[in-house]
Amino acid sequence: MQSGTFSPVVELRRYTLHPGQRDVLITLFDREFVETQETVGIDVIGQCRDLDAPDHFVWLRGFPGLRSRTESLRAFYGGPAWQAHRSAANATMIDSDDVLLLRPAHPDSGFRLGPGRPAGGSDGIITATTWHLQPEAEAGFPEVFKTVLAPMLGDAGTPILASFVSEHGENGFPALPVREDARVFVWFSRFPDRAAYERHAVVLASMPGFAEALRPHLARPPEVALLSPTTRSRLRG
Repeated sequence: MQSGTFSPVVELRRYTLHPGQRDVLITLFDREFVETQETVGIDVIGQCRDLDAPDHFVWLRGFPGLRSRTESLRAFYGGPAWQAHRSAANATMIDSDDVLLLRPAHPDSGFRLGPGRPAGGSDGIITATTWHLQPEAEAGFPEVFKTVLAPMLGDAGTPILASFVSEHGENGFPALPVREDARVFVWFSRFPDRAAYERHAVVLASMPGFAEALRPHLARPPEVALLSPTTRSRLRG
């Protein structure tokens, strides 16, 4: 990807929706909530359908910092676009509080996105892998990933789009909760389709040493979300 977007603070947001309402929300979101967030300094990174959870909508947005995040969220949620359409958006949702506040694991590990917003659909998928870390492993894990696990992923032919760790700074906009107790490492990859991802998973499972290097750092089993970007997502499959 071409260099162009780097957000030092990122939200990974997973919404649980009422049955049959995902496309309703996506249509509304892509029409009303993209440029109106970007106008107040929010980087709308990606909007996705979870391929294994038909009532889940997953999206990411970024900010230059925690202070600017607070200012931008106040501006957007107090602004005309959200005020006009919030009732319709909220009517699609059961829960919108599953939110991870993240920062790049290393200075160069954030998203790099091309200028502008792509036109048309995308056939590929994005994978979001979440590793929940033991408390004592959190501080040193980015270096473990960089020096041990990422080279193994490279040997398995896995592209790493971006990697993040929990941001433990204060949530300056408490009207939108985040999972403040989370200790996670989240990394993103891209595959042409589900079959390609499944082949990759088999290769990785058979790779000597990968699971053994990862397992001692984990508090619980990994979570992998297979995501299909919407037509207006900057993050593409």
